[in-house]
Amino acid sequence: MIKTKSLMVISRVPKSGMRITLMGLISMLKQEVQHIALLKPIVSNTKEYGEDIDFFTNYFKLKQNPNNSYGISVDRIKKEIAKDKIEYIYQTLLEQYENLLNGYDFVLCEGVQSLELEEFLDFDINFEIAKNLQIPVIEIINGYQERFETIEDNINYIINQSQKENVQLLGIFVNRISKDMLSRLKDIDVRVPLFLLPEIEKLNKPTLLDIIKQTNAKLITTDRGMLERVVEQTKIATMMLDNYLNYLENGDLIIVSGDRSDIIVGTFVANLSNYYPSITGIVLTGGIIPNANIRKLLEGTNIPALPILALHTNTQESVLLLEKVSPQITTDSHQKIALANGVFSEYIDLNLLKRHLSLPQPRYMTPIRFTHMLYTKAKLSKSNILLPESEDERVLRAVDRVLKLGLCHITLLGDPIEIKNKSNLLGLDLAMATIINPKKSPYREEFIETFYNLRKNKGILKAMAQELMSRTSYFATMMLYLGHVDGIVSGATHTTRETIKPAFEIIKTQKGVNIISSVFFMLVNNRVLVYGDCAINPNPSSQELAQIAINSANIAKSLGIEPKIAMLSYSSGNSGIGEDVERVREATQIVKQKEPTLLIEGPIQYDTAIDKKVANQKMPNSKVAGEATVFIFPDLNTGNNTYKAVQRSADAIAIGPILEGLNKPVNDLSRGCLVEDIINTIAITAIQAGD
Repeated sequence: MIKTKSLMVISRVPKSGMRITLMGLISMLKQEVQHIALLKPIVSNTKEYGEDIDFFTNYFKLKQNPNNSYGISVDRIKKEIAKDKIEYIYQTLLEQYENLLNGYDFVLCEGVQSLELEEFLDFDINFEIAKNLQIPVIEIINGYQERFETIEDNINYIINQSQKENVQLLGIFVNRISKDMLSRLKDIDVRVPLFLLPEIEKLNKPTLLDIIKQTNAKLITTDRGMLERVVEQTKIATMMLDNYLNYLENGDLIIVSGDRSDIIVGTFVANLSNYYPSITGIVLTGGIIPNANIRKLLEGTNIPALPILALHTNTQESVLLLEKVSPQITTDSHQKIALANGVFSEYIDLNLLKRHLSLPQPRYMTPIRFTHMLYTKAKLSKSNILLPESEDERVLRAVDRVLKLGLCHITLLGDPIEIKNKSNLLGLDLAMATIINPKKSPYREEFIETFYNLRKNKGILKAMAQELMSRTSYFATMMLYLGHVDGIVSGATHTTRETIKPAFEIIKTQKGVNIISSVFFMLVNNRVLVYGDCAINPNPSSQELAQIAINSANIAKSLGIEPKIAMLSYSSGNSGIGEDVERVREATQIVKQKEPTLLIEGPIQYDTAIDKKVANQKMPNSKVAGEATVFIFPDLNTGNNTYKAVQRSADAIAIGPILEGLNKPVNDLSRGCLVEDIINTIAITAIQAGD
């Protein structure tokens, strides 16, 4: 079997799902290798391809000079062929390709799609390049609205042509097909792996962000968080308001002259009403902006404002301009990216392809591999995770993306009508989430009685149990205790105490565990580090430090990180003395006695633990120094400040705090958390619940 460090992806027709396919392939590669280069041997339009390169390098954080990512222009190809210098083209491309191979772990090439070049040449330029550079190929077929027989003929043609041209074909993607077509194509017998992706309607519809970028429309409302809303259809508002309201539909983009204040205000109010559909946005024409009083009226509601864009063109010209807007996936398209990644991972098994690739064995866990592993394990857990803070916009946005990714089932606490209205205003799809209103829940009396029986020996009265069950955090914890959900993620608006105190009282600790502790997973550059304890225990004793180390090592191991524990102090080895150093030294010995198979070093300084050069000088014989993955801080003051310093100064992602030692998973969020932090914490909680 041929092993390769490169791959060429070819699509011969437009709108075939090339970007989604490349995203899936790069995600697969980033799990295994650090340095990936992109190459488009022939480009029709360097500006357009430059935008593609910008997307992939920014989204996947690829370290490649964009100037090295494309080869020869179509115009130059035609000139060289006219001079009968086809060999010069291949030689030029080969030199560039080999330079990339020497500098990167893997080279991913994108074939050219040019009708102009096809008409000029009497041979398949993509196959010729693949053959001369000896790059295996993946072909993409656009199956949108195609007949079964047509798709089958295309598959057979590609297979036969690749054999005729001596091109190694590793697989064929058939994209944008109906669910019915997908089930039919699964049954056909072909000689290469067949990868089938269904049509995803929302990916093929423009968003307000696409409109702004492609028409230079001006956003006159202030909330940019609403710009990912998808345009289902456009409507031109010319009627009087009373008649116009009868025609509103979900996802409408309303085109209206900027002087129609009645339509603008009426649309805004209709969007807030439970009796009218959710509107995507308004485009004002004629360069007319509503006066200050109208803008004040719209912006003074303290709820997400309906996005309003303005164009200088008249209504007819604006309609023609908007018709030309095409749907795009950019780094700002968080919802579309989540949807694309979720569908790709659901339908595509790239293990069939991976066995052909020559990929170096990774030395340690990288952030991309870690995130992919989290998402994969979370999906397998089939857990139901509860988020009690549905009033927070970040939580709703995170839930929308978790559901699109298919990570787990979600339960929200709150008023269903309020949550639905807010999610509609934000352009989010929470239809698959379960929503429970604690104030009207049939569980309430059962929860009060259960909590009273659990805590009456601690002095809790029935009236106190009733009052505590009216608090969201206690109601949520009782749902977990009685098995209605599998885990809780909270803390976006609640304090750490509000999140974990009910868990201490109701969920309690695992057998044999005498301390609850926490870890942060720090995604730093190309490594994932585990920091503990940075959130719970202010001044742990040596016994408690040892338990924190064991807890942290266990959770690291469960998530694919080989635990090499550094018990941190201000000195390394035997170089220092003092009460604090001795406490760390004693904790290290306790861990060695309790868990003799764990790799642990302590006391050790942070630089010695993480930097191999420093480690070789200070502790050359240590199996942990310079390679530590789990860092145990001597106290909360040191740990909390260190994780925040690394997070802010090194542009690291901090996932956590993840609590350890409870009977069921309850995890806390920082009140300054981002949407990505919430998503990752939900994934880890789902995994903990499934273990």
